[in-house]
Amino acid sequence: MKLTAIILTYNEANHIQACIESVRFADHVLVFDSFSNDETVKLAQEAGAAVVQHRFEDYASQRNAALKAVEGQADWVLFVDADERVTPELAAEVRRVIEQPAIAGWRIPRHNYIFGKLTQGAGWFPDYQTRVLRIGAAHYDPDRQVHELVLLDGPEGTLENPLVHYNYASLDQFHRKQRAYSAYDAQILYEQGIRPKPQNYVLQPLRQFWWRFVTLKGYQDGWHGLRLSLLMARYELRKYILLRQMWGGAEDDRPGFI
Repeated sequence: MKLTAIILTYNEANHIQACIESVRFADHVLVFDSFSNDETVKLAQEAGAAVVQHRFEDYASQRNAALKAVEGQADWVLFVDADERVTPELAAEVRRVIEQPAIAGWRIPRHNYIFGKLTQGAGWFPDYQTRVLRIGAAHYDPDRQVHELVLLDGPEGTLENPLVHYNYASLDQFHRKQRAYSAYDAQILYEQGIRPKPQNYVLQPLRQFWWRFVTLKGYQDGWHGLRLSLLMARYELRKYILLRQMWGGAEDDRPGFI
């Protein structure tokens, strides 16, 4: 079975060559780039990867376009983000499982390194991601433009060895991404006709903190887990502030302070 590793990129010069090195076990490596303006493309080509540039619309569309680009060239694809690494153990497991054509896709657990620390609790592990897909049996839900959802035409399996994810190197990067995600989630609530209530500003952040720190055992990561749980509670607060703005709430409810 032929396997193509696909790496979606936009300005990933700091990560791209190490990522490519980790997926050299694949028969073919494709960097699917969103017109980076740094040296991502140059470095990818130097590392021996093929490069296709495609205008970015949303994550689901980008992944579907990448799947279409390798039709007829591969039997399976492995999607890897530039800030992820495939370990030798995971590589061997992927090679083994793609010999099972009855399975449409395989989900992989992830080890998330947040602020440089391996994070085991607060929902960051096992953090399953469906990334090994059989060509012709999988596509991404176009209605899920963020937090992509894979739709499989067949059963799904689960791998044992984790993908390594160097997630959120700094607090600034964390805030930037969470601002984008909270705006997207607020828009979803708005489109569903959900109006915020005063208690949402208190109860939703508290529920998020309890869920992360207690239910999902964020306390296992000590102060690091406490910090992440508080940051995700802050995310919930920001989401409902944005939602109130969408319904014509007070201009003073600006989320800039959070």
